[in-house]
Amino acid sequence: MSSGSQLAIHADLADAMRQQALQAGAASPDVRGSDWRQAIVSTVGTDGTVTTSDGIIARRMATYVTPTVGETIVVSISSSGNWLAHGRIAPVSTAGTWQTITLSGGWTAFGSPYWTPSYRINGDGTVSLSGLAKAPASAATPQTLCTLPAAIAPTSKSRFPTEVANGIHGALDINITGTVQIQDYSGNAGWAALDGVQYRLT
Repeated sequence: MSSGSQLAIHADLADAMRQQALQAGAASPDVRGSDWRQAIVSTVGTDGTVTTSDGIIARRMATYVTPTVGETIVVSISSSGNWLAHGRIAPVSTAGTWQTITLSGGWTAFGSPYWTPSYRINGDGTVSLSGLAKAPASAATPQTLCTLPAAIAPTSKSRFPTEVANGIHGALDINITGTVQIQDYSGNAGWAALDGVQYRLT
């Protein structure tokens, strides 16, 4: 074999080894530093951790509240190999937006010029409500306006003052089952004001 052929073989071998080294480095946080990716929660620990579907045990950040099995989250790994769970990923269609509440029991949106009854999940572990709901023809206390999605049901009950008719006020309860109720008022309610309601999830 000529010296030229040997040099070409050595060059090809060196190039192949270099490519393998680059690929190995790209796959290792020890080489490239910290990294992040998406993961699915399979187990929620009682020690502030979650375990992902591919076996990663990650410590939750303080802002990551009410973790749920099956949700997609962002996890990161440090160069030393420690995993951190940052929080859930919002669906593209709902990220950072107000979501319309599905009313029940004859309750409907009051209509213009008021906001449609809606909720929004805040980044600090709270939920805000907004809008004005119109009562059915007969709405004596107590009244159930709706049942909120399970993901935003609080772990403890919250109570707020609300106006239910001209000059008549009552209490608006956010229950642990997710139901939103008004009660403790006289006569029949004409509406329920949700603006200003903000409650903790945990």
